[in-house]
Amino acid sequence: MASKAVAAPRERIGRIGQRREVVIPREIFEKLKMREGDIVAFSRIGDSVLIKPRRLVEAEDELTPEEAKLVRRGEAQLKRGESKSWRDVKHALAR
Repeated sequence: MASKAVAAPRERIGRIGQRREVVIPREIFEKLKMREGDIVAFSRIGDSVLIKPRRLVEAEDELTPEEAKLVRRGEAQLKRGESKSWRDVKHALAR
C-alpha cells in the first residue's frame, strides 16, 4: 500500500523590523480576513513559530455600521454635555 505524499504549503516570506515587528504577507493576511490591530497568538513548536489570529470578539458581538454610527453620535452628545440622568430617562419612559 503506497502512502500519499503530503505537499508542504508554499512558504511565504516576511520581515522582522527594528522593534521585533513581523510583517505578515498580504496573501495570508487577506486570506485570514485579518485587519490592522488584530490580536495574534504565538506558539513555539520545536524550532518553529506558529502564529494564529485570535478573535477577542465574536462576529455577532460586533457592531453593525448603523449601530456604530449611533454610538459615535451618542459619544459626541456626551462630549457636548447633552446627557440626561438615568432617573430622568426612567421617568420619561414610564409615561
